[in-house]
Amino acid sequence: MLRRAADTVGRSAQSGTGVPRDAPTSDTYASGVSSDRYGSDVLGGSGPATGSAHHRPARTSRPQPAETGLVVEEVTTGWVGAVVRVEKSGGIHVVVLEDRRGRTRTFPLGRGFWLDGEPVALTAPVRVTAPAKPTRTASGSVAVHDARARVARGSRIWVEGKHDAELVEKVWGDDLRIEGVVVELLDGVDNLPDAIRDFAPGPGRRVGVLVDHLVAGAKESRIAAEAVRLAPAGTVLVLGHPYVDVWQAVRPERIGLTAWPTIERGTEWKHGILRELGWPAADQADVARAWQRILRSVRSYADLEPSLLGRVEELIDFVTS
Repeated sequence: MLRRAADTVGRSAQSGTGVPRDAPTSDTYASGVSSDRYGSDVLGGSGPATGSAHHRPARTSRPQPAETGLVVEEVTTGWVGAVVRVEKSGGIHVVVLEDRRGRTRTFPLGRGFWLDGEPVALTAPVRVTAPAKPTRTASGSVAVHDARARVARGSRIWVEGKHDAELVEKVWGDDLRIEGVVVELLDGVDNLPDAIRDFAPGPGRRVGVLVDHLVAGAKESRIAAEAVRLAPAGTVLVLGHPYVDVWQAVRPERIGLTAWPTIERGTEWKHGILRELGWPAADQADVARAWQRILRSVRSYADLEPSLLGRVEELIDFVTS
């Protein structure tokens, strides 16, 4: 547009019509006559007032603290990612964004970002020197501060594996310590009947069991029924969720998905998921790192599916009643 305008000025000067020969050059024209109708910052303040009703005023970037986990888009590159950290580099403050594939890029802090369809200027997060103690635990229970853990009860909650235990600890750990409930690993539901025989449930020694993929007709359902028959009535409760793995109990939005991918039969589920996500999937170490990344995305019970929440709450009630 500027080149065309400059050519028009040149032709007018040669023909002697309307523009003197000492008219501004194209550079001067761009900065002096036309000005920049959009402003130097398309996301910043409004451009010059033209008085024309058909020009829409530019939207102003509102300040937005770059809190960890905040997902924004950088406008010039289209990079979408969650804030990992804010730091000082080369004398300027920068923000590091991590996309859904785990890649990171660094951008100057300030204007030039979109959040929920609106322009924002990222600012350094406010550092609170003495944060107020939370009033709720991660499970939503009323927080009891400075309380000592209760001596462990005779009753237990059993889960299938390490990932299940870590998720239960992250969300319900505070509650379990207050109640004196220990969570132990089964290392697979196949071991449940033998574990029941060894534990010998009875009065004051209840067992609540959380099982993956507990659906009608599945192997897990048959094993659970056998385990319950081995113990006195009312001393063992086996509950489960419908997912192949506890990973799926984390809401997919927490890792940038709309739904968890479906993995074909015959493919190891976790490795299949990692390949679908574009995450490293070469060995068990990659699986472990991926789980830690998923676990970090869980902030509270609100980030878990209701089908897991209800089962865990019911097990806690069972072993503490």
